[in-house]
Amino acid sequence: MKRRHFMHRAGSLVLLLGASDIAFGATIVAVRVWPAPDYTRITLESDTPLQTRYFTASGPDRLVVDIEGLELSQTLRDIVGKVRSDDPYIDGVRVGQNQPRVVRVVIDLKQAIVPQVFTLAPVADYQHRLVFDLYPTVPPDPLMALIREKEEAEKRAQAALNDALGEFIGRIGQGGAAPPATPPVAAAPPTPAPNAPVTRRSEVDGTARSRMDRLIIVALDPGHGGEDPGAIGPAGTREKDVVLAIARRLRDRINAQPNMRAMMTRDADFFVPLRQRVEKARRVQADLFISIHADAFTNPNARGASVYALSERGATSEAARWIANKENAADIVGGVNVKHNDTQVMRALMDMSTTAQINDSLKLGSAVLGHIGKVGHLHKPRVEQAGFAVLRAPDIPSILVETAFISHREEEQKLRTVAYQEQLADALMNGIRRYFEKNPPLARNRQV
Repeated sequence: MKRRHFMHRAGSLVLLLGASDIAFGATIVAVRVWPAPDYTRITLESDTPLQTRYFTASGPDRLVVDIEGLELSQTLRDIVGKVRSDDPYIDGVRVGQNQPRVVRVVIDLKQAIVPQVFTLAPVADYQHRLVFDLYPTVPPDPLMALIREKEEAEKRAQAALNDALGEFIGRIGQGGAAPPATPPVAAAPPTPAPNAPVTRRSEVDGTARSRMDRLIIVALDPGHGGEDPGAIGPAGTREKDVVLAIARRLRDRINAQPNMRAMMTRDADFFVPLRQRVEKARRVQADLFISIHADAFTNPNARGASVYALSERGATSEAARWIANKENAADIVGGVNVKHNDTQVMRALMDMSTTAQINDSLKLGSAVLGHIGKVGHLHKPRVEQAGFAVLRAPDIPSILVETAFISHREEEQKLRTVAYQEQLADALMNGIRRYFEKNPPLARNRQV
């Protein structure tokens, strides 16, 4: 009888407390760190939403985050080992149980940052995500980076040429003779000290800018990245990995041309929001924008490469509309801070998209499609059009290339091979050359 009375009282206590009071707290199911030149992202994935308070401190620079309703776990401790030594912003991470059910995360920084902390609702294969985006106080200038990269490559080429000439002269017994005159190469700007201010775009001198204006700049946009894996093939191949490999091979081919340079919207595994991909291309005054993908379709038998341009009047096919909607949802999966997502910028880009830009994009698409068709099967024999957000640069001919359907077993296997990636890079390079043969870049009026 006493036991029944005790159990009855205990049951009443449970009912009074409620489910939220007896729950031990949220469970961290995964932690991820995504370093990138533009920003570093830390993601904490949990089975329930997390509540946080945070502040920055200096001497040394650090970000302090208190997460409520949480007990320290091994999964959360694993974040310490996920920070890479070459991370441009994070020096290290410390975690500890600051108070009962309050975990403190201290992110030691290599420089002052502007943090963005936000949550993402469950989507795709993700549960609740708490995201820390660590941006530098002064964003890096992609145009200056491109200038320095080009000049460093010229210096290395000049040094290799001098070494070869010296070796040749030594072999013919003229070691004391001066080597033949070679064209002078401008010295690269000195590397700034670690604490030196980052050069802003407005500070790039006119001479450097004029050197860049004589180059053809091609913006390469490997789709997806970071939190967004893109499509996944039957054998587990991730779209973000394949397209990055293809883009790197195409970059090398472009950079090998004497009057061309490639700018990549991402050159590693991190996420770039769609509007920022467009903005990066515009900041370097790109002559072309090529977004590279390897998508999936509801029909596993769908196969072949496709090329897309922007459309002002809707999609040219249901498949084009479906793929555009899927690609435009990348920000939802990759995770964009809606409070800081400048919709006015994207709206302005949409309004500025011109018929001339679309016509140039169709010409570029046709040139590329003709060469890709020599490598493999084409899904459609013409350039299709749809409302791709990433193609909305108003002053840059822009195309999106679906290199193959990763959802097709045979095409997935081909995409994994170096040989096929090389063939695709060659085809894209030949298409770019073909376009410029008929449309010299100097004839374009460039908007900044």
